[in-house]
Amino acid sequence: MVSTTVERSEMTQSLPACRSCGKHGLQLVLSMGRMPLANAFLTAEQLHGPEPSYPLELAFCPRCTLVQITKTVPPEELFSNYLYLSSCSETMLRESKELAEQLIESRHLTPKSLVVELGSNDGYQLQYFMSRGIQVLGIDPARNLAQIAAAKGVRTLCEFFGKDFAIDLRARGTSADIIIAKNVLAHVADLNGFVDGIGILLDERGVAIFEVPYVKDLIDHHEFDTIYHEHLCYFSLMALDQLFRNHGMNLVDVQRIPIHGGSLRVYAAHDSYGEPRDSVRSLLQNEMQWQMNDAAGYVGFAKEVEKIKKSLRRLLEMLKSDGKRIAAYGAAAKGTVLLNYCGIGDDLIEFVVDVSPYKQGCYIPGVHLRIDSPSKLLEEMPDYALLLAWNLADEIIKQQAEYLQRGGRFIVPIPEPKIVGGA
Repeated sequence: MVSTTVERSEMTQSLPACRSCGKHGLQLVLSMGRMPLANAFLTAEQLHGPEPSYPLELAFCPRCTLVQITKTVPPEELFSNYLYLSSCSETMLRESKELAEQLIESRHLTPKSLVVELGSNDGYQLQYFMSRGIQVLGIDPARNLAQIAAAKGVRTLCEFFGKDFAIDLRARGTSADIIIAKNVLAHVADLNGFVDGIGILLDERGVAIFEVPYVKDLIDHHEFDTIYHEHLCYFSLMALDQLFRNHGMNLVDVQRIPIHGGSLRVYAAHDSYGEPRDSVRSLLQNEMQWQMNDAAGYVGFAKEVEKIKKSLRRLLEMLKSDGKRIAAYGAAAKGTVLLNYCGIGDDLIEFVVDVSPYKQGCYIPGVHLRIDSPSKLLEEMPDYALLLAWNLADEIIKQQAEYLQRGGRFIVPIPEPKIVGGA
């Protein structure tokens, strides 16, 4: 049964204007009702207590093209104790090692260089620079993650990054040759202060590298479960270009990468750095053709999302009526959104499994499904497992080859429900 949550509108700030350009007149793209916080996993003792929920609406700014949600949850409530560990994903670790090696070679980094990561999580990215003798500094507001990183020897400051903090670091003689922020910019309420801080901390010849889920892929592939309260913004390149230009910085390179259902890796530098590569100009031109500067480019998204919701529920209900047992794999934030938005609870799903030991024994927000170790998948052998962490489908399916060999099947919900495995 899907639980009800209490409203917490008194702790949520309405967005009076665009987070980037400050203009009014946002245009609604999708309303998902009220949602619990996607990463606010519950203990057994918390199951019967009040659980906050917040409005979740996606909107488009016709002035600067930024796609964003319309409410802000206090960041202290979201990030002070954070259970998402990047090191739990082999895909994330492999991609992080490749990025470190590429930057070390292309930027000619030495032991005198300093790499700073904003939202450094458990040190998963910086460890690959450390292993090559390069100085690192992690900045992350989650105390539990900062402690895990420090235990690995990754120097980490437990702070929220912004303009004032960057000024303080610079006053202490800190200047970054490389700044990395992977899936962080979308979490920032004060975008302008954050980008200001990057400009202050970054050396005049330094480069800042950002990874953000690409709004084009989100719309094209109907990735509605990527929308949650931690993700305040959903970026196009033109929205990023305008944001950084407003703070004396240019985008000098961009790559489209497959991680997280489709992301942009963007390289930014000071105005004095030089001209952007053709990759930037080409993608900006493409976005104009795709109408990403116009609300028309987002028409139809809400209808496609509703179709997925209905078809996924129909599929699960049909399987259940045939006597099939169904579990779910991956207690990702996107799983919280998908289960709650589609109204999928213990009437359809028996349990959830996840590789993170920090989530095992906890319960999914809103729907209150228990999270267990992946070993339970083989112990119980449900007929189907709904793949909530579909962005890591290849990795998970490879890891769970025995489950498939013994007759289990995965249900991949995005971009449309499909069954993997079986005859």
